[in-house]
Amino acid sequence: MSGNILMLNLLRLRGVADYAATPELAPQTPITGAEAFQRYIEHTLPYLRASGGSIEFLGTGGPFLIGPPDERWDIAMLIRQCSVESFSAFASHDAYLAGMGHRTAAIEDSRLLPLSETASVVPGGSK
Repeated sequence: MSGNILMLNLLRLRGVADYAATPELAPQTPITGAEAFQRYIEHTLPYLRASGGSIEFLGTGGPFLIGPPDERWDIAMLIRQCSVESFSAFASHDAYLAGMGHRTAAIEDSRLLPLSETASVVPGGSK
């Protein structure tokens, strides 16, 4: 992949955040997965922006129109990065990694799909 990429994140949140792996980040009283994810976003944004990235979309999910009826994703998020190299630099930045425990505590399951823009919607067609 080259040029701008979008990272499609599908996230399933925990009911109660699990800070067992990073107790130093745990709040004094239990919080929800959604609250822990908000802490992750607040921690992450400065590093994402400094790397040339941005959140293009962040929203809540609902039932699938087409898809498995028993599958759910609570949040969908699109992150734009100017290159794969930019994303790699961002994702390995020590200060960013120091707050990853909030994401781990928040998320029960996730998917990450890198996307690149195509010249046409249909092969051989026009935009």
